[in-house]
Amino acid sequence: MTRVRQARPDATPRTTLDKAADENFPVAPFFLPRAWRDDLMAAYGYARLVDDIGDGDLAPGGADARLLGVAPGDAEDRGVMLDALETDLRRVFDSTPRHPLLRALQPTVRRRGLTPEPFLGLLAANRQDQLVRRYETYDDLLAYCELSANPVGRIVLGVTGTATPERILRSDAICTALQIVEHLQDVAEDLGRDRIYLPAEDLKRFHVTEDDLARPTAGASVRSLIAFEAERARALLADGTPLVGSVHGRLRLLLAGFAAGGHAALDAIAAAGFDVLARAPKPTKRSLMRRAGTVLLAARREG
Repeated sequence: MTRVRQARPDATPRTTLDKAADENFPVAPFFLPRAWRDDLMAAYGYARLVDDIGDGDLAPGGADARLLGVAPGDAEDRGVMLDALETDLRRVFDSTPRHPLLRALQPTVRRRGLTPEPFLGLLAANRQDQLVRRYETYDDLLAYCELSANPVGRIVLGVTGTATPERILRSDAICTALQIVEHLQDVAEDLGRDRIYLPAEDLKRFHVTEDDLARPTAGASVRSLIAFEAERARALLADGTPLVGSVHGRLRLLLAGFAAGGHAALDAIAAAGFDVLARAPKPTKRSLMRRAGTVLLAARREG
């Protein structure tokens, strides 16, 4: 029988940060300088908290609501929680935040000179998730990724002090690709939340209905649709991969890992015959390392 543990005030940061292990590539791998690892994990903690609030996946016990000053009766209202989180985020830049994950973020923001915009973008994406559950066109989806994914890469460049206009464009391509890949892996899970991140125009093009997406396995039309979207993600990764060759040392390893994570996940989707409904295809460590080697070799040639 599962034991029920009493929620402690420090339970939320630990359980939130533990989710980093589920990402397609380690958020702050061991080979990075300690200062970078600490700052990347601080940023990840914030991003994960935003997503957990938006998805209703917070740790039980209501600790987050209390920490953000939300009344118990409003703790289940995601809009109220996101508003409270934004208020606490703004404290990161001008006073003292209340939530421990945001208190941990404050030294990173000050040390790296980060601005509020990418953090606010992640909040805006989750607010959009509360209102928009279908996307008509691919351009609509790209606009969502501009809020939900691209800020993450911009934060990484900010933390490492390597942001330039060209690198930001390349980073945006990789981050958008990774977001699309995640959507492809999670079609069934997202549908369970009444969300579809496959453009409606593409569902029509491939004669796929929402009932088709609710089946236990993917039919031929769904597989064709997923293959089409996967190819789009591959193209975005190709557009963004020159970013890897534009930097050096450990940062090159990190960015190669991000790009490789996308490629390896797409490899897993292809290996499953583009059936993402039976299970969420995940890359193996071996495939990830193989792809990382390929990306690094290409970066070395370009450099």
